[in-house]
Amino acid sequence: MTESLTVRDNRTGVEYDIPITDGTIRAADLGKIKASEDNPGLAVYDPGFVNTASCRSSVTYIDGDKGVLEYRGYPIEQLAEKSSFLEVSYLLVHGALPTKEEYDAWVHEITFHTFVHENIKEFMQGFRYDAHPMGMLMASVGAMSTFYPDAANISDPDNRRLQIIRLIAKMPTLGAWAFRHAQGKPYVYPDNDLSYTGNFLSMLFKMSESKYASDDRIEKALDTLFILHADHEQNASANAVRSVGSTQVDPYSSVAAGVGALFGPLHGGANEAVLRMLRRIGKVENIPAFIEGVKAGNERLMGFGHRVYKNYDPRATIIKQQALNVFEVTGTNPLLNIAMELEKIALEDEYFVKRKLYPNVDFYSGLIYEALEFPPEMFTVLFAIGRTPGWLSQWLELVQDKEQKIARPKQIYTGERGLTFVPRDVRWA
Repeated sequence: MTESLTVRDNRTGVEYDIPITDGTIRAADLGKIKASEDNPGLAVYDPGFVNTASCRSSVTYIDGDKGVLEYRGYPIEQLAEKSSFLEVSYLLVHGALPTKEEYDAWVHEITFHTFVHENIKEFMQGFRYDAHPMGMLMASVGAMSTFYPDAANISDPDNRRLQIIRLIAKMPTLGAWAFRHAQGKPYVYPDNDLSYTGNFLSMLFKMSESKYASDDRIEKALDTLFILHADHEQNASANAVRSVGSTQVDPYSSVAAGVGALFGPLHGGANEAVLRMLRRIGKVENIPAFIEGVKAGNERLMGFGHRVYKNYDPRATIIKQQALNVFEVTGTNPLLNIAMELEKIALEDEYFVKRKLYPNVDFYSGLIYEALEFPPEMFTVLFAIGRTPGWLSQWLELVQDKEQKIARPKQIYTGERGLTFVPRDVRWA
């Protein structure tokens, strides 16, 4: 039996039978509902796209009520524990886990595309000493489109794959150089003997030593964070990548748009806000007063709740364990005790439980980044490096989807109409 929705237009008395597919109705079917033939059909007003599907996707599945996150059908918990970031990247881009031969070739290709053109280095060196790393990353990703003009040929599958490899490979290089730039330190070139994450840490922190070696626990924690950030369905930055990509521009320009969206504090800057909150609380003894302040509307509880998840964010549990592993190496951050006690109280307090305010991915990630001595302005750069394969998977899906059109949302016009222009010499007389 075909599912459908019967809509009666009380303006005309006409009834419409609208098909339901995958729990959705097509906006074009609503457009057939008109008060008269001369009037436009109905449209949907949905600021922020809170209940509007813009695409069909097989990349990421989320069930916010149950706290489920899957990449290509695989639970995030299994991927974080048993996989690596590059294997997850392959899964997202290709839609299936690689064979050993496919994985080895994938890792080899990405490893040997980590270097960037020397002119990009000069481009980045041109920024002010205090330039924000995300601004540098956004600009340098966009600039890469001028170094690889062949990327504009998005209809060629082999060409698309090459650009995807280049972007995943070069993002850590650009991110690390933005970090070094802010510190006034010389840029460190990639070391192809190291793993993806190990090479990134080397480009970040190497000084005079001939070979940089990172602690395995630090490398694993950062690799896990990259996995957890790799994709998250149709969030603001993925939507930006798809919207810009719908013009059929090259992937560098599309990903630069994603970086720009992630730059916004409502998207990528939440973990920094958590750190500010924990520092303001100061010590465990101050938590009860802070909780009362939240209930009274005088304080904001950062790192709890999520637009999608109405249950415990599955990524939060994984990050909490990785934070403990990192602190074994770096020493415990005193803010950790405040965070854990705050989490305990919030999960038991009826006020927060009733509102389904559970810890999200940002609650512990900032503590890890701070322990690794990243300044807050670098947190979002790390997020962007991890999110790159997700953005590219969304972009790749978009350019192969025959239903997709150039993004062009409707609007509800609220301005003046039919005004008569008065020339300057009359208006100013």
